[in-house]
Amino acid sequence: MTDLVISRALVIDGSGAPGFVGSVTVTGDRIEAVLREGEPEPAAARRTEAGGLVLAPGFIDVHQHSDLSPFTEPGMDSYLRQGVTTCVVGNCGSSAFPVEGVDELAALAGARSSELGRPWRSFGEYLERIQACRPAMNLAALVGHGTLRQAVLRGDQRRAPAAEEMATMRRLLADALDEGALGLSTGLIYAPGLHATTEEIVELASVLARRGGVYASHVRGEDERVFDAVDECIEIGRRAGVPAHVSHLKVEGRAMWGRAGALLELLDARREAGDDVSADQYPYTAWETGLAALLPSWVAAEELPEVLADPAARERLEREIDEGGSGAEGVGRTLGWDRVMLGSFPPRPELSGRSLAELAAERGVPPARLVVELLLADRFAGMLGHGMDEEDVRTILARPDVYVASDGIAVSPQGPLGGYAVHPRYYGTFARVLGRYVREEGLLPLETAIRKMTALPAERFGLAGRGRIEPGASADLVLFDPRTVADRARYERPHAFAEGVRLVLVNGRVAFDGEPRERAGRALRRGER
Repeated sequence: MTDLVISRALVIDGSGAPGFVGSVTVTGDRIEAVLREGEPEPAAARRTEAGGLVLAPGFIDVHQHSDLSPFTEPGMDSYLRQGVTTCVVGNCGSSAFPVEGVDELAALAGARSSELGRPWRSFGEYLERIQACRPAMNLAALVGHGTLRQAVLRGDQRRAPAAEEMATMRRLLADALDEGALGLSTGLIYAPGLHATTEEIVELASVLARRGGVYASHVRGEDERVFDAVDECIEIGRRAGVPAHVSHLKVEGRAMWGRAGALLELLDARREAGDDVSADQYPYTAWETGLAALLPSWVAAEELPEVLADPAARERLEREIDEGGSGAEGVGRTLGWDRVMLGSFPPRPELSGRSLAELAAERGVPPARLVVELLLADRFAGMLGHGMDEEDVRTILARPDVYVASDGIAVSPQGPLGGYAVHPRYYGTFARVLGRYVREEGLLPLETAIRKMTALPAERFGLAGRGRIEPGASADLVLFDPRTVADRARYERPHAFAEGVRLVLVNGRVAFDGEPRERAGRALRRGER
């Protein structure tokens, strides 16, 4: 007997084709059949009458930082309630394998690495430990270049790897790919990735050419440097012979507002020249990252006490934090400190969500000096910056070939990050696209939006059997009301679940039907069905 029939839904199958009224049957963890209206339905142990609600493939978020969330938030509520059934972690050059990346990722998740139990020794063991947590969603992972560098070069080394060090990095990456990693990521505004040359990354990324996988990059700059930085990402893919993917495509800083169209033209021109490049985007005008990203390349957060002992170095440091230089973006110059908010800050959670301009005025210090003081108290402190223009966001989002992704972390109001001003994208990304930009603004058709959330990212990242509603595909499904689906999280009140999602299936099991149910997520390996 069939396990489940979802009847009389508006089926939007992920292909981009128009939706149709029909039913979907599920047996075990697979879609058994897709029936058009009027075709007979089999007997089933459970039946859900959709009544015209939209049935889509479970949404796939290819840019998350929930690497350790299965340990701290296995319900992964903020995403499950949006209809997300699969996430890809290990982004921006930072990953849980090698294990040297765990301290920073644990801090992002509001935890300590000591709470995670014994360290894993391989990428495969990391996936096994994820599986043992029984997460509510599927999780797949990239390997971070920065973490590889940190593990092999022993910290934040401002030099090229020696030949034997590069050989070790290549071996670690190759082993992880053989054990199911989806590819390689870089974070080229963050230490230690910002110290890497293009040639170093090409040499490492070429490991993907033989084993498969994608090269995904938080490029070297998203402000005035973004055109050169995106071009470098594409060039790395071309030279390494691998697909290139630009993470969270944007134009950032006042001087760049209105340039999104030109950036898309760059992607188009490179594709026409034969390069294989894709991109994703989150639908918000604010970014979120670590406060340490404001530091110039010649100093790391853990080196601040030594730098501050030299008055001349202190003056240079504060000037470059404010105005830019030595790789620092210069938020004071490009954006304004009133548009930058303190994010997670365990030493004083009550400061989270307040602008750095306001906090600096209270202390009677320049904002750049405040940044240093905050980092001395917690080198993993976070920040949000209102750095993009809404019209640029809309220009990129309207493109049918740019995937939807959140750049967030799975959280819940009661979890470790529940007391901080996190980015509302953690709770709202996919619902925001469906509610605001599809239903309210008509920026793109519903079928196109769903394709950007399902089949396209699944194909690009090697998530076989997912992202489509078709016989034999994995039964990751979301049933939602297109009339009411909406994000409710706001910058001033971020811990608010999305609305309008009625049913979520993960691997054929009911994961959400108004309340969280069975946690049936899996650790996924590239190409594994």
